[in-house]
Amino acid sequence: MRALHSINARMTLGASLVLLVFLLATAFALDRAFRDSAQQAMQERLLGEVYLLIGAADVGSHGQLAVPVHLPEARFGLPASGLYASAVGTGGAVAWSSRSAIGQSLPGVSALAAGQVRFGTATNAQGKTFFVERLGVSWVANGQHYPFTFVVLEDTREFHAQVNRYRRSLWSSLSAMAVVLLVVQAALLRWGLAPLRRVATELTAIENGLQDKLLGDYPREIRRLSDNINTLLAHEYARARRYHDALGNLAHSLKTPLAVLRGTLSGRSAPAALRQVIDDEVAKMDRIVAYQLQRAGTEGASSRLRSSVRVAQVLGRILNSLGKVYQERAVEAHWEVAPELTFPMDEGDLMELLGNVLDNAFKWCARRIGITIGRQAPDAPLLIVVEDDGPGIDPQLRAHILERGGRGDELVPGHGIGLAIVHDVVAAYRGTLEIGRSRLGGARITVTLPG
Repeated sequence: MRALHSINARMTLGASLVLLVFLLATAFALDRAFRDSAQQAMQERLLGEVYLLIGAADVGSHGQLAVPVHLPEARFGLPASGLYASAVGTGGAVAWSSRSAIGQSLPGVSALAAGQVRFGTATNAQGKTFFVERLGVSWVANGQHYPFTFVVLEDTREFHAQVNRYRRSLWSSLSAMAVVLLVVQAALLRWGLAPLRRVATELTAIENGLQDKLLGDYPREIRRLSDNINTLLAHEYARARRYHDALGNLAHSLKTPLAVLRGTLSGRSAPAALRQVIDDEVAKMDRIVAYQLQRAGTEGASSRLRSSVRVAQVLGRILNSLGKVYQERAVEAHWEVAPELTFPMDEGDLMELLGNVLDNAFKWCARRIGITIGRQAPDAPLLIVVEDDGPGIDPQLRAHILERGGRGDELVPGHGIGLAIVHDVVAAYRGTLEIGRSRLGGARITVTLPG
């Protein structure tokens, strides 16, 4: 039933069913018409043979029927030719029969009144069927009336063979016509649905960041749809820009008062204990504000307007920045990622994810960090593995970090807000985050993001 979710499949199935019904109805009508026409022609031909017999016959002075040996129809003179003739006199007695009837078992026929004509079929004792044409006449000779019924019979086998030949020819022609019509129908459907396929292709390109709107010139039936999609995309882009601008303004608005508070506390007017308490709370507020602003700005999998980002370039920038920040530690970072690897993800989200994971790795490693990023197939999930040779993360703390609600003001310094941000970014993209023991001896962070 999944195939019926396709417009092309529905139209193909519907048109094929209509075509099948039409061809069956056409075949039935043509077969019926041919059979009726052939039977009508048989009746007229046999009636003509009856008239020829009557024209060739004569009646003697005593009422005896005389028919020439050689008749216009040669088949009457050939034994078992399939065409037979006879004449029935008074009382149903056979007054004459053709040579072809010698030795044949023919069905019995009844006499007709003068002027009556009958056509039909009859079956002999062996079950063989014949077409039968009868005509009743009253022959006048020497002032006397002599009634006769002239009968012509023909074996139906040739008739049925002719009908069967026609049926084979008919079905061969209709089958060839059906194949041609199906091919033409498929071509027309493909041509007719081409604009919808172009829309789907362009929407995929928009999702992958290759273009920002529908560019095709579409037929008027779907032009309104394409225009509405472009309008919706424009509104979405504008909304996203306003959202990010508002977050930036909010961040500046919040950080300025916090900076003023820090500056005020650095003076000598406040007691040392009070300064320490307020300084701790301001620092805590600063971390929470940064965390919540980043969390609100995460695009996530729900946004279909994100572009494909080159993972190696983002990773290179992050490693370059962290190398400068932790220059005195001389960290050895070994990374494996294909230069051409791309992933449909907001670049800011990827930088937050990798940046926080790698910042923790640089901060806690002894000397070495291992980074592996890749996909098994173009549509496979993106796998990110970061390992270090530091002290690792306590198993109880791992569960706390990954537990729902184990973030915000409960975060533990060191492995706190950074991994909490990573957790939220991964969750926004419907991925998974696992914390384990590294082969290097420290922590191993494994992130899986659906493609």
